Amino acid sequence: MYVVLLNYTAPTEEIDYALPDHVEWLNKQYEHGHFLASGRRNPRTGGVIITRPMPRGKLDAILATDPFSVKHLAQYEVIEFSPTKTAPELRQINEAVPH
Repeated sequence: MYVVLLNYTAPTEEIDYALPDHVEWLNKQYEHGHFLASGRRNPRTGGVIITRPMPRGKLDAILATDPFSVKHLAQYEVIEFSPTKTAPELRQINEAVPH
C-alpha cells in the first residue's frame, strides 16, 4: 500500500482552476479500484491519497496522469508501507493480515 502526499507548487488560484479535472481523475481511480481514501491536507498545502496495493511502477504511471502533475501544480511524495494491523473494513485488501 502507499500513502501519497501531494504538495502544491502553484498558487491556490491555479489549484482551484484545475481542481475539477483533478476530482474527475480521482473519481476514475476509485472506479478502477486503485484508491481507498483521499482528501485535502490541513492547512491546505496539498492532499493525501491512500492506495490499494499495486506495483510501484503502476502507481507512478497513475500519478503521472493527474492533472495536477500534468500541469506541474504539485509534487508527490510516495510512502510505501506494509500494514501489519488493519481495521476490519480493510482486511479484505490487506494480504498480510489473516482474515
